[in-house]
Amino acid sequence: MGALTTHILDTAQGIPAAGVKIELWFNDGKERKLLKTAVTNQDGRLDAPAIEGDAFINGKYELRFFIGDYFGDKNEPAFLDIIPICFGVSNSDGHYHVPLLVSPYSFSTYKGS
Repeated sequence: MGALTTHILDTAQGIPAAGVKIELWFNDGKERKLLKTAVTNQDGRLDAPAIEGDAFINGKYELRFFIGDYFGDKNEPAFLDIIPICFGVSNSDGHYHVPLLVSPYSFSTYKGS
C-alpha cells in the first residue's frame, strides 16, 4: 500500500516547523483537484499520510506549503509565501516522502524515503 508523507524543518532555527498549513492537489491534465488540507504537528509532520492506499494513484501532484504565515507569526520577514512543490508519482504502491527544508529566505526539498 503506497503513501505520501511530508515534513517541514525550519533550518534557520533548527526546529520542526509546527502549525504550517499544507494543501495537496492532484492534476489529471484537465483540471487540478484539492485532495487534502492539513496542518503540521509539533514534529513538523502531518498526523497521517497526506494520501494513501487506493486513493494514492499515479499522476502529477502538488504540495503547497503556506510558509509565509509560519514566519509571519514569528515576526520574520515574509519573503516566501506559498511554496509549491510539483512532482510525479509513477509507482503509487511505493512510499513517497517530500520533505521541505526552509528558512525565511530559501527552501529546498528532495525525494526522501
